[in-house]
Amino acid sequence: MRRAVPAVAAACLLAGPTVLAFYSGGFYTEPRLVAAIVLWALVPALAVAGPAPLPRRPPGRLLLAGLALLTAWSALSIAWAPLGGPAIENVQRLVLYLGALALAIGALRTRRAMRAVEPALAAGATIVIGYGLAGRLLPRILELARSETAGGRLEQPITYWNAEGALAAMGLVLCARLAGDPTRPTAMRALAAAAVAPLGAGVYLSYSRGAIAVAVLGLVILVTASRSRTQLRAAAVALATGVAAAVAGAAFRGVASLEGGHRTRDGAIALVVLLAIAAPAAFAAARAPRSDDTLPWAGRLGRFAAAIVAAVVIGLVVGGLAEKPSAAELAAGAQAKRLTTVSSNRYEYWRIGLEAFGDHPLGGLGAGGFRVHWLKHRTIPDVVHDVHSLELEQAAELGIAGLLAFLALLAGAVMAGRDSLRRHPRAATVAAAAALVWLLHASIDWDWQLPAVSMPAIALTAALVALAER
Repeated sequence: MRRAVPAVAAACLLAGPTVLAFYSGGFYTEPRLVAAIVLWALVPALAVAGPAPLPRRPPGRLLLAGLALLTAWSALSIAWAPLGGPAIENVQRLVLYLGALALAIGALRTRRAMRAVEPALAAGATIVIGYGLAGRLLPRILELARSETAGGRLEQPITYWNAEGALAAMGLVLCARLAGDPTRPTAMRALAAAAVAPLGAGVYLSYSRGAIAVAVLGLVILVTASRSRTQLRAAAVALATGVAAAVAGAAFRGVASLEGGHRTRDGAIALVVLLAIAAPAAFAAARAPRSDDTLPWAGRLGRFAAAIVAAVVIGLVVGGLAEKPSAAELAAGAQAKRLTTVSSNRYEYWRIGLEAFGDHPLGGLGAGGFRVHWLKHRTIPDVVHDVHSLELEQAAELGIAGLLAFLALLAGAVMAGRDSLRRHPRAATVAAAAALVWLLHASIDWDWQLPAVSMPAIALTAALVALAER
């Protein structure tokens, strides 16, 4: 019985995000509470059966302490938050994340559980995105709900298109790593390479510019961290497969935007094309050599990757601030022209968030308080609940104290990533790359409010902690 507890804990942890995805990503109270109860019930069981769900070294302790302090300060901020309901929901979400992190740190200390992280999360992302695509490829068999605000973008089952794109981007990076990992079975490498096709289509059909950017950056970071010729080849195949799948999705109106009178025909043709794209990718992964030679110019990869990340971030911010989106641009929805501009109203959300931090620097607005501050100070008619930036939201709603707790959490994660890459570079590479993909996307959107997207990042970060302590 004692041996079964770590396995059950790891299974619940890794399967939980996929289950929550089919309940609107875990955004609403009931599924989130059920998930929190299950995970927290497993924490003491794991503490008794072992390994203990507590970090052993400073990076992990700082990470866990930062999240615990963030949770405690958010609970305290209910006292001055303008609305009690949203504040309590924020605290509930943080309690779930705290339980997931503690459980993951313990459960992922076993080698079997650690080896299961990448394929389990990659399979979960493929299932979620594949379900959403099935409503487009097989419309007469599976008819999914559609919201008017989505504008034809891929939104199901999470119900938010940008989150679908973020999860697809993380899954794509995980699959690229599995396909290029010579220590994995041949069948797993082939399946991972084939899964890149639906994931690449998912990234594109979300029409999320941020998701497309972080997917490409994730592949660059993956190659940079691994410094492997085999991984470079697998990443190149994944990029080519993803682009081909995106083109296949865009070519048929019934698939690209859920419009037109030939959705059944368009879906059937697109499905055949996606299978035709996936097949050579799987074959290439299966036939790839198992050698893992280091790239001769590996020493320059770090500077190259850092330059690309900096250029993309600066381009998104400066370009967006310089442009003033028109009503037509904001309503573009499922159209390729949406991807040709970085115009967005989120820059206005960020401005109001920074003003809120300036007005309430110590304690912030209180958990969930941005929505009220936005309604008071907005200059555009949008109704939004979040700042659309994880860092700015902590500053606006929780002030300096909350921001310091968040920075402690982030510092612990960075330190754990550094130590794990130094000691176990092969095992830590994809966890670091995929977690960074999530962080970059969460910095420009509200992924933090969706456990189905954020819990995989928590599991990957806990894997880095476990590797750093091994």
